[in-house]
Amino acid sequence: MLFGRSKESDEATDQALERTRRSFFGRVGKLLRSSDVNDELWDSLEEVLIGADAGVSTTMEVLERVRAQNPGNSDEVRVLLREELTLILRGPNNEARGRLWGLPEGTPEPERPWVILVVGVNGSGKTTAIGRLAHAYQEGGSKVIAAAGDTFRAAAIEQLQDWGRQLDFDVIAHQQGADPAAIAFDTIEAARARGHDVVLIDTAGRLQSKKNLMDELSKVRGVIERHVDRGPDEVLLVLDATTGQNGLSQARAFTEAVEVTSVMLTKLDGSARGGIVFSIAKEFGLPVRFVGVGQKSGDLAPFDPEVFVDALLGHPDDADGAGVSDASGG
Repeated sequence: MLFGRSKESDEATDQALERTRRSFFGRVGKLLRSSDVNDELWDSLEEVLIGADAGVSTTMEVLERVRAQNPGNSDEVRVLLREELTLILRGPNNEARGRLWGLPEGTPEPERPWVILVVGVNGSGKTTAIGRLAHAYQEGGSKVIAAAGDTFRAAAIEQLQDWGRQLDFDVIAHQQGADPAAIAFDTIEAARARGHDVVLIDTAGRLQSKKNLMDELSKVRGVIERHVDRGPDEVLLVLDATTGQNGLSQARAFTEAVEVTSVMLTKLDGSARGGIVFSIAKEFGLPVRFVGVGQKSGDLAPFDPEVFVDALLGHPDDADGAGVSDASGG
């Protein structure tokens, strides 16, 4: 994986999920401080999980599996719930869909430059995600170049150029309205000529004109496939955690157009929810690889299922619910 898990990244994930824990998942901690395992508890857990955007079908399946194990007290419910939620996320994360992230140790690397196609709706934090990835790869010693492929918005081109100036990586940009596929082609050519290791390709995200957008993305992918033979090494979908269940329709649209391989979850620190990751993993089998945990270039953490679930539920050693705030505070 691109980033190794560290104490700092675990703490950053925990901090980013504080609002989620306070408003929704924190109620799980309150419910499980009761020793009574009855219908009222199961109904309440169902309400909390659905309210946190875990999805109806995912919630019903998780609770059914927990109940089937006949937990005798609330502590056992907590342990089983944690296991089931972690299992949902761990499955996709243990299976690499792309060629760069989540691979078994010792897997041969693809020939450089590596090409990462970044997709997502406008406002999801896509361009910032590219800046963070560029920073991470540079920290690891790689030379990065980016393609300003969101030519629909002049602001997107300027924002990526700003990241390039700030972090000192090359950005290939044409004028607003230019052909994104041509920019992708030029960027890969430049990467080969200048010896770059990583190519990050930004794209437009206007789902309101879905057919045009998806045709455009498919064309970009086709150019990459013809130019690099193997196609993009990763197709990263950037999802705004605050969008809730709308994230499912986004994931469906982009997966159909460009075969998404990985997900980055952004704006967790501003979200009262976080359960959408379970729906994404369950319905599409997509691995969440990264979590945006702040606003700076280095505010990106590797996604770890156990850390994520513990941050949502409150940690197992918080037996008395310590550290889990009263949900009524919203």
